[in-house]
Amino acid sequence: MISLHTSPLDQPGIGDAGGMNVYVVELSKRLAGLGIEIDVFTRATASALPAKVELMPGVTVRNVAAGPYEGLSKNELPAQLCTFARAVLRAEAIREPGYYDVIHSHYWLSGQVGLLARDRWAVPLVHTMHTMAKVKNASLAEDDVPEPPARLIGEEQVVEAADRLLANTEDEARELISLYAAQPAKVGVVNPGVDLEVFKPGDQAAARRAVGVPEDAIVLAFVGRIQPLKAPDILIKAAARMLEQDPSLRDRLVVAIIGGPSGNGMEHPESHAELARALKVDDVTRFVKPIAGAGLAEWYRAASVVCVPSYSESFGLVALEAQACGTPVVAAAVGGLTTAVSDGVTGLLVPGHDITDFADALRRIATDPVTRENMSQAAVKHARGFGWELTAEKTLAAYRTAQETMAAELAAEVTG
Repeated sequence: MISLHTSPLDQPGIGDAGGMNVYVVELSKRLAGLGIEIDVFTRATASALPAKVELMPGVTVRNVAAGPYEGLSKNELPAQLCTFARAVLRAEAIREPGYYDVIHSHYWLSGQVGLLARDRWAVPLVHTMHTMAKVKNASLAEDDVPEPPARLIGEEQVVEAADRLLANTEDEARELISLYAAQPAKVGVVNPGVDLEVFKPGDQAAARRAVGVPEDAIVLAFVGRIQPLKAPDILIKAAARMLEQDPSLRDRLVVAIIGGPSGNGMEHPESHAELARALKVDDVTRFVKPIAGAGLAEWYRAASVVCVPSYSESFGLVALEAQACGTPVVAAAVGGLTTAVSDGVTGLLVPGHDITDFADALRRIATDPVTRENMSQAAVKHARGFGWELTAEKTLAAYRTAQETMAAELAAEVTG
């Protein structure tokens, strides 16, 4: 696997680390459980990192020195592609020919390196986009910046040359075909999963004691990177609107913003705290540093509703994790969130990003115990259909299909 711009060892919710990190880690673990040995190549972001880290038996993370360890944005990483690719190719060169059977690249930068390795090693390239520039640019937040032309061109090159493209949802598959002219026969749909052993229902009162919120609170939570694309400001504004409409909620309302600055959100990391003060909701707003695993699951269980107001989302693992914990979700009706959330059953999908619409949806669930309980039960059942084991099995099937297709093409070249 190639995950150039963000390491599976990084804490999700900080910098460029997010759902893709979780995806690579969980998929690798489950593939290892199926007997697949995996090397994950990523760019080293600290000089103290060892060259190899065993994530678990069968999964090795290889930290490649390519450019300065810190301070490089994603838009500056294309200049390091050659250095990174050289290290990837050298890792195979010291082994017997045919050591690697398949390359699985994640995000377009990794895909560029994957294309070179594919041609050098004569093994198939399977690619997962995770996000697409043309989709993001079509639905930018007000203070966000468009993806650069170099990314659009790079994505088109990867889509054209990859042997197999794995989309997170049917909608993403259609976008690959309509926006990037992907060959339909090369596109497969494999939904991401959720760790059902970690993210599971539990005692809400105990969870609230664990995270330090009152047991009778109305808790609205955002989990993710703090940047315009993820739109945590919408939750803060929606909470302010709720208090305008019903001031009596103030004594019970808790708004938890869980995550760290990312992307252009790093230019003004205090902007959301300033927004909360300006809207006079700073007394009910908490900013929580990124957490993972059991600690994050406690926050999900403590929440009355989890809000996912993103402008673009290839899937929305946060929505799935929250539902697995029995917490309904209010989400923007964009991208993979329309698959991750069953509208009206496990949560509510909001068309557009109108603040009043979000406030109404949040209040409808958070203040109605019957609605919340019904959605909570349905959310747990819905999430159980998205285990990582199923993701791994479908991904492995895609690897085998890619191998068979390449073998047939090579045979045809020889006989032709």
